[in-house]
Amino acid sequence: PHPLSCPPPGPLPASGSNTELGGAEAVESAVAAWAFGAVLLVMYVTGVTGNVYTLGLLWRSGRCARGAPLSSSIASLALADLLYLCSIPFIVGTSVAQDWYFGELGCRVLLSLDLLTMHASIFTLTLMCTERYLAVTRPLAVRRRARRFRKATAGAVWGVSLLLTLPMMLMFTLSQSGDGKHICAPTWSLNAYRLYLTVLFSTSILAPGLIIGCLYARLATTYLESQRNPPRKREPKRSPRQKVLILVFTIVLVFWACFVPFWIWQLVPLYHGPLGLPPNTQKCINYLVTCLTYSNSCINPFLYTLLTRNYHEYLILTGHQNVPVEEGMTVCETMGRRKGHCANTNCHCFGKCQTDRHPQNEFWSYSAPLCFLWFVSSCTYLL
Repeated sequence: PHPLSCPPPGPLPASGSNTELGGAEAVESAVAAWAFGAVLLVMYVTGVTGNVYTLGLLWRSGRCARGAPLSSSIASLALADLLYLCSIPFIVGTSVAQDWYFGELGCRVLLSLDLLTMHASIFTLTLMCTERYLAVTRPLAVRRRARRFRKATAGAVWGVSLLLTLPMMLMFTLSQSGDGKHICAPTWSLNAYRLYLTVLFSTSILAPGLIIGCLYARLATTYLESQRNPPRKREPKRSPRQKVLILVFTIVLVFWACFVPFWIWQLVPLYHGPLGLPPNTQKCINYLVTCLTYSNSCINPFLYTLLTRNYHEYLILTGHQNVPVEEGMTVCETMGRRKGHCANTNCHCFGKCQTDRHPQNEFWSYSAPLCFLWFVSSCTYLL
């Protein structure tokens, strides 16, 4: 939905146009548009590289890891991010030219593609949280699930996302403004358009948020109960399973942090009316929320890499795919046995012993998303 907040294709009256600006303000607007395009191109290169690397990492991990439940979800998220990033060149061209040159089909496809990938991402994240909850509370049931069931679930996620996107594909058309600019505008009435965006906000933010919140509240309750009655053999403070849970929830929090401001900016004018902000201020806010949404697809690969590594370690320690694990074995011993199993079954090995990891690599892995978010915030502030 991000072209909605990117003038001139955005249908919202808040977008404004250069005809309303003075000479100096028009120059400032053009400079801001070029800077906005440059920031988005940096995000495009970073995001595409990171997500392709994530998919390559999953492919190199071998059949044993690719068949695991969480691995297919990570692949689905990376594909959604790649599709989402594909719209950046069109947004950059539109921002710089201050006109829409991609026709009515471009309006329908690009706006629908953004909505499709956004819903596919949050639905996949909700599915991942559900799987992690079941892995803790009903581990045997999760292991018995067939790969066909997981593929059917992934297909259902994309199918439901497509159904929610179809109205957007049908409602938009290409029109011409008074100054000769082409814009993508909704053909529905204001009330129908407001209702549709409210439904999309509920399906992409509110409903998944409630489900994920309930799941993690139950997980917290389960964890507190286990602390009151600890088993004889305790897990380390930061076991691979706990790291997986934390990283999945971190990806969800990053999604909300990047998309909630966008939805607030879209819905407030529809319910409150015109905000009375100067055109340049409205454009800067549009640029800010757009950069935030695209930054989600750039930060995610860092988190996907961490999640993939810790999930592979979790699979090793739990004896996934018939890897023999005995009580009392250390992490390094278990991973060593896993490597021997891989050599005998022609399955690529993955993961390293925790003692082999360098602290500086750990620091970079966790700090890189924060550094990139700081970079995006600084650039958009300068706009």
